Amino acid sequence: MTTNKVSSVSSYFNEQLAGIYDREEIHNLLFFSFEHILGFSRSDIFLKEEEALNESTLLRFIYIVKDLKQCKPIQYILGNTEFFGLKFELNENVLIPRQETEELVALILKENKNKSGNILDIGTGSGCIAISLKKHLPQANLYALDVSEKGLEVAKKNAQENNTPINFIHTDILKWSEYKFNTTFDIIVSNPPYVTFADKNKMHKNVLDYEPHLALFVADENHLLFYNAIADMGKKHLNQGGTLYFEINEAYGNECMLLIKEKGFRDIELIKDINEKHRIIKASN
Repeated sequence: MTTNKVSSVSSYFNEQLAGIYDREEIHNLLFFSFEHILGFSRSDIFLKEEEALNESTLLRFIYIVKDLKQCKPIQYILGNTEFFGLKFELNENVLIPRQETEELVALILKENKNKSGNILDIGTGSGCIAISLKKHLPQANLYALDVSEKGLEVAKKNAQENNTPINFIHTDILKWSEYKFNTTFDIIVSNPPYVTFADKNKMHKNVLDYEPHLALFVADENHLLFYNAIADMGKKHLNQGGTLYFEINEAYGNECMLLIKEKGFRDIELIKDINEKHRIIKASN
């Protein structure tokens, strides 16, 4: 880095990350870094380009670039991300929330305005679904289940930071019959592992190397494993007239619909996301 000015940091990002990320990605990574470290807006990066930074601040930017060159996701580097207008702490024990999951939350809120009752989020990870729903449906009782104890630690902290009381459940949904649920639910929502190992070669290095495989992958020969278990659990613990919402692998929409129909659910819908891919299924009990 030639000087300690903001402009030099911008140049450093562009020089060091060229060829690894495209130009637009580099600009976004630069902005996220400046926003996180200095609270800068995008325009501040240009308006304050002559501003001098101290040595410790410069070192933080250098370490960020070092991690980015290893394809580590910026959300893990900075330790947080935004989801549905809320801030969530992240580490490598939980998945980075995606836009499709925001669309799932938006659909649930649109169809359940002012909802009370009990809502269960299965495979909660960072808690992004449960916490976002609780924030917008304060009268509802939110439950969040995950098999990962370390993941639940992150979700609990996020619930506390966002002032959203959540009932956390540490159990394996594949062994749901061994857990004594003390309530029934009006809504069950899940974004379970749905990427097959055969699809690994299509995934980016930053996902494969850093995001938790426990929350990503399912065996090729049993790719509907979690949907099968959750549907079975739902038949027993979802109230009559209650709704099941799934985020799905777009390749298995019809298979997933058929499975849910065979379980006895009705009013099954396969819903497209903003990119016109079938990514959500809803069904009534």
